[in-house]
Amino acid sequence: MSLPVDTPPAVADALGYLQHHLQELTEHQNALEHVINNTLAGLTAQIQQLTQLMTGPAPAPTVAPPPVITSLPPVNPPFPVPSTLTKQRTRPKLPSSPDFSGERTSGRAFFNSCMLYLCLAPEQFSCDEEKIFWTLAFFKDRRAARWSENLFRQEADTGVFPIQSWADFEQQFQSQFFPVNAEADAINALEGSAYY
Repeated sequence: MSLPVDTPPAVADALGYLQHHLQELTEHQNALEHVINNTLAGLTAQIQQLTQLMTGPAPAPTVAPPPVITSLPPVNPPFPVPSTLTKQRTRPKLPSSPDFSGERTSGRAFFNSCMLYLCLAPEQFSCDEEKIFWTLAFFKDRRAARWSENLFRQEADTGVFPIQSWADFEQQFQSQFFPVNAEADAINALEGSAYY
């Protein structure tokens, strides 16, 4: 890039400095793209291997994925970067939901626990089916286990899981495991002898 003859030396130096750092950033971006492409190729090969293992007979020998480059050349930004941008934000460790037996008295609390986890870690679930299966993993006893078992039996019979959306799962969960009449239960608890 040519500058006009009357360009002040300080401006020319600043432009040269910025062009140099732009070139460094471009090289860094290219290196990152290369790493991403190699990682993607490796993951694609692994997905193909897993798919073959799950669906096909004996797996055919595969070519090892290309090595993943883990180090990149350092880039010095042309301006100071605030420390708030360079620090990785750490998330609090989330406890998973407790096992659920299917008791209506604990249904709402269990569901709220699941919703809290789903809201705080949405990146762990790519679709409604994953959310549903994750929640069903805690149905390990009594009514909850029987309900979950019935859903999977229906899937085995029809080839399709009977609940297709999170909204449908939420509605069915509430009808099966929430208190039938929460208001009456609360009034009975307040008026009963256990309250006094």
